[in-house]
Amino acid sequence: MAEIQGISAGEVRATSVLDVALIEPEIPPNTGNIARLCAATFTPLHLVGKLGFRTDDKAVRRAGLDYWNEVEIHYHLNLEELYRMLAGRRFLYFSTKAEREYTDFRYAPGDCLVFGRETGGLPEELLRANWDRCLRIPMPNKGVRSLNLATSVGIALYEAIRQIGLQKQFGPLRESL
Repeated sequence: MAEIQGISAGEVRATSVLDVALIEPEIPPNTGNIARLCAATFTPLHLVGKLGFRTDDKAVRRAGLDYWNEVEIHYHLNLEELYRMLAGRRFLYFSTKAEREYTDFRYAPGDCLVFGRETGGLPEELLRANWDRCLRIPMPNKGVRSLNLATSVGIALYEAIRQIGLQKQFGPLRESL
């Protein structure tokens, strides 16, 4: 069963029309940076599968993640749980192996941007089964294997926000946006 952490029950808060999902993230600072990005954009963050680190209160305090309570975080045991929770949504899979560039795709409200582990990306069979929704961020320097996970999420999320439009994404704009 999915578990939620972050915002207080009954708290009124802006909500994104997008979601971000990390499949088995391994590196705490990457997930911390992505959580900050999600907090800043009111985007729910879904952590799926076995994490390479702890996210209990003590670990979060020790890491200095003072914004952790500002992000809506959902924990899922596996992808099937994520799919059940976000039933009817479109899932977009980001991979260096994809052929279609992330800027050549039309994002829509309700999309969930899915990213894999830092060391291995998303499973090959998942990519093959969803090839029409697999996207890549181009890297002109072929000597670089991949971008940092937090950088990739930031690039993709802000492209989706740009296409959807800030007003549709966040509702009435706050002064800080």
